[in-house]
Amino acid sequence: MPADVDETPHAGEAPDALVERLARAKAAAVSQARAGLTVLAADTVVVVDGRILGKPSDESNARAMLRDLSGRAHHVVTGVCVTNGLATRAAIERTEVRFTPIDAAEIAAYVATGEPMDKAGAYHIDGRAATFVSGITGSPSNVAGLPMALAIRLLRELGFSLAR
Repeated sequence: MPADVDETPHAGEAPDALVERLARAKAAAVSQARAGLTVLAADTVVVVDGRILGKPSDESNARAMLRDLSGRAHHVVTGVCVTNGLATRAAIERTEVRFTPIDAAEIAAYVATGEPMDKAGAYHIDGRAATFVSGITGSPSNVAGLPMALAIRLLRELGFSLAR
């Protein structure tokens, strides 16, 4: 269920603080709308040179993001929050991703697919952008969309069992 939350970073807000704040806000919004349910919410950004790359605003912005990531390492940072209405748990996952060099024609072709347009950092590792990745240090599922081990840990802390 989508949460209607303003995702604008606060002035000077660090990436870790941003994603945790947004995950908490999303979880609270959905929990209020769906009282009695356990809610899991997350927010992800890509960070390069200390700069936060969210979702691209347009194709030009997507191309610029991919040029910034080309041939370099960056971090995928996700805030995860779980709430059951009575208790809340939240934490951050940070994964390093290394890209191969990507030339302008490859970037243009990738952006033309439309795939990067709703993804933080303008790429989807489980899609066509997998060809750009030379290595990952940390949680692969974090880069794919949700750090599963962290999400499961937080759910267990609230008494949720996977055996149900």
